Amino acid sequence: MKKYLLLAIPLLFVGTSFRNIDTSAIQAGETEKIEDAITVLKEINSIAEKRIPPALMKQAEGIIIVPNVIKAGFILGGNHGKGIAMVRQDNGEWSLPSFITISGGSVGFQAGVKSTDVILVFKRKTTLYEMEKNDFTLGADASIAAGPVGRTASASTDVKFEAEILSYSRSRGIFAGVSFEGSVLQVNKKANDSFYFQPDVTTYDIYNNNVEYSDKESIEKLKSALDGVSA
Repeated sequence: MKKYLLLAIPLLFVGTSFRNIDTSAIQAGETEKIEDAITVLKEINSIAEKRIPPALMKQAEGIIIVPNVIKAGFILGGNHGKGIAMVRQDNGEWSLPSFITISGGSVGFQAGVKSTDVILVFKRKTTLYEMEKNDFTLGADASIAAGPVGRTASASTDVKFEAEILSYSRSRGIFAGVSFEGSVLQVNKKANDSFYFQPDVTTYDIYNNNVEYSDKESIEKLKSALDGVSA
C-alpha cells in the first residue's frame, strides 16, 4: 500500500504543476490584454482632435475596450476580438476589469484593414451587468450609435448620449465613431476565472471588487489611463 502511495505523490505533483503552468499562461495573456487596452487609451487621448469628448466620459458609467479586433474572411464579413469591460462605481472610481469577447456583425473596417481597436462607451452600467445573463447583441439589446470626436465636441458643455452605447474604432491611426450593430458581446468566463483565481467568478463580484488578483500594477495603470481620458 505504501508503495502505491509513494508512486501516486509524484503523479499528483506533476498534475498540479501542469495546471499551474496552464493558469499562469492564461493570466499572462489577460495581463497583455490589459496592457494593450492601456496603450489604446493613451494613444487616442494624445490627439485632441480625435479623442473621445471628456464631457461624455465623465457621464459614462461603463466602457469596453477591445484592442485589435480581427476582420474575418471576405465572404463571412464578420469580426472577432477579446477585450475588457469596466463600470464606474458609486464613488466615481472605475471597477476591476471583466474580460469579454466581441464577434459577428459589421465593424466598418477601412478598405485593406484587417484589424482595428474598438471602444464602446456605456450610458448605464446596468447594461454591462446584463451581459452575464445572456449573449448581448449590440443594436438589439441596447441602442448604439457612432460617438462624436474632436475639439468641437470636447468643448461643448451639453454633449449628451444619443444612444445607450456610443461606439468608436481606430484603424491605421484614424479614430472615429462607427456603427457596430449586430455584434455580439459575451463574458469571457474562462479568462475571468483564471485572472481572479476563482472558478465561476461573477461580473458582479468583479465590478464590486469582491475578488482577489495579483496584477495590481497593470490594474492601477489601466484605471489611471481611464481617468486621463475623462480629464
